[in-house]
Order: sequence, then C-alpha cells, then structure tokens
Amino acid sequence: MARYIGPKCKLSRREGRDLLLKSGIRSYDSKCKSETVPGQHGRSRRPRISDYGVQLREKQKVRRIYGVMEKQFKTYYKLAARRKGVTGDNLLQMLESRLDNIVYRMGFATTRAEARQLVSHKAVLVNEQKINIPSYQVNPGDAISLTNGAQAQSRVQQALEISKNREECDWVEVNSSLFSGVYKTLPERSSLDTDINENLIIELYSK
Repeated sequence: MARYIGPKCKLSRREGRDLLLKSGIRSYDSKCKSETVPGQHGRSRRPRISDYGVQLREKQKVRRIYGVMEKQFKTYYKLAARRKGVTGDNLLQMLESRLDNIVYRMGFATTRAEARQLVSHKAVLVNEQKINIPSYQVNPGDAISLTNGAQAQSRVQQALEISKNREECDWVEVNSSLFSGVYKTLPERSSLDTDINENLIIELYSK
C-alpha cells in the first residue's frame, strides 16, 4: 500500500495542529512552524475556506493522524455506516482498533508510524500469534505482546519511557515490564480526541 514518506511537520502545519506524527522527544513547537501553512515562504494567515473545504480538511486531518490512505479510509466509512449505532463513533472505533494504533496506545512506539513498522516487521503478537498487518482489527479482550527481539530494542524502551507523559487510555491495560497489554473495550467517544469533528467527515461522504 502507498504510504506518505515526506516531512511530517508539513502535514501538521497543513492541518494547523500537532497530528502526533513525531516522537515527542522534542516539543512540537520547537520542530514545526505551526502558525504557517506549507509553501516556499509559508503564509502566516490561513485563507477562509468553504463548507466543503472545512469537511475535506477534517477528513484529511483524521486520515493523517491514523496514517490511513484515502481508499482505505473510505472503506472504513462504508463499514461504519453499515454497522448499528452512530456512524461517526463506529468510524473512530474502527480506526482506534487498528493493530498499529493499539501498539501506539500501549506505549510500545513513539508514533503510529513506528508502531506500523513494528507490526510489519513481525514484532507484535496478538493472542500469542504473530500478526504483520497494521490494519488488523483488534477485538476487545485480545492480548497484545512484543517478541523477545522487539523487547530488547532501545526504541521500544524509549517509547515506554516517553509514554509515561501521555494521557492514559482507559480502554487498554498495559504491563510495561512484560511488554504486553490487553485491549479491554472499544473506546467511548468521550474518551477520544475532542479536536476531531467526525460529523464533518460523515457529511462529506454522504454527499
């Protein structure tokens, strides 16, 4: 699958907020000129955009946070729309249930991109079975752990240290000393990023 490999700060600047694409070792403000949009000189003021533009930017922001390409993101929307419940909530829960995201949420990686790499390199086990598909949907009750080789990696140990400064996720349970955890339950909408307006995404795809 295609994957964006360009500057991470460029994406955050485009959306006007920290998308958590960097490791967190240095502050976001020290790395990215968040007040200017990408470009040769960077405009300090953001132009006014249409309702469609607002919806599009929201979709792009969420795609980039979770590292999902357009085709797959639209598939998530279609699946979410077919499920019982609120489509927006379903969409976010599916994104949160991706294996790479769970590895990130448990603190085994500093970014979702790093978590995706761990999964792709067969360093992650789900219920003691190696899974190398980043988009794999983890189910509540599934146990996540790292291989012995991954546990010895300095980047994993550094990630666990950095994750201590992150806000805790009550839908995952982690035993950092054993490099393992459990996906306890689907997250409630109130527990997720309040800076995401999933209704704008639903409106965009409903046209």
